[in-house]
Amino acid sequence: MKQTIFKSFALSLAIFLLMNSALATEIPAAIKKRLDIVVPGYDASSVKATPISGLYEFIGDGRVLYISQDGRYIVDGSIIDLEDKINLTEKTKNNVTRQLIEGYDEKKMIVFPAEGKTRHTITVFTDVDCPYCAMLHKEVPKLNKAGVTVRYLMYPRAGPGSPTFIKSVSVWCAVDQKKALGMAKEGSALEAKTCDNPVLEQFELGQKIGVTGTPTLILENGKILPGFIPADQLIKLLDHQG
Repeated sequence: MKQTIFKSFALSLAIFLLMNSALATEIPAAIKKRLDIVVPGYDASSVKATPISGLYEFIGDGRVLYISQDGRYIVDGSIIDLEDKINLTEKTKNNVTRQLIEGYDEKKMIVFPAEGKTRHTITVFTDVDCPYCAMLHKEVPKLNKAGVTVRYLMYPRAGPGSPTFIKSVSVWCAVDQKKALGMAKEGSALEAKTCDNPVLEQFELGQKIGVTGTPTLILENGKILPGFIPADQLIKLLDHQG
């Protein structure tokens, strides 16, 4: 009896693996040929059919694009299901963003933990010279008291080598990172410091995600919220996020 059950399970598993293998390789030849040229070494699992006949989704370097079945056209835009009232592109993009943030080591972030039980966690791309980032930072104590953990990633908008970038490195290399971050946001002078730091990789991560300004908040579900949001409003939003 046990042997029969095992054989049945093994057969089912084999069929499942074969089906999924077939699905994973069902990329139109024209698309495969085009991607082999423009994105050599791409992940085949990043290509899948969309609800629109002849249009395929392609996820590359954090971006969601669409490619025609003949491999001729690339579409950079959103697919919206009017029947179900869902932005399918945004849904995919949120999932990609969530995976990128989840895959980033929290030890490389400057974390202001929630007081008591953590109800929500937000990840914030911040610029130490950004006035709206400073406004958001003043809301952090209220967020922490409401059970929201705030995790900071550096995003010096002026880019590598800029004064803001150098200041971000000094914050990261400070003995007390939280204090240094607060001082930088207040406009206080910081002791210039250098060390092994993740500022450049965080800036590049932000670019991959599509950060265009600061502050940019990333929710647990990968949803991106640009700009300053008061704590009370943000807490309500977090409590009702889908």
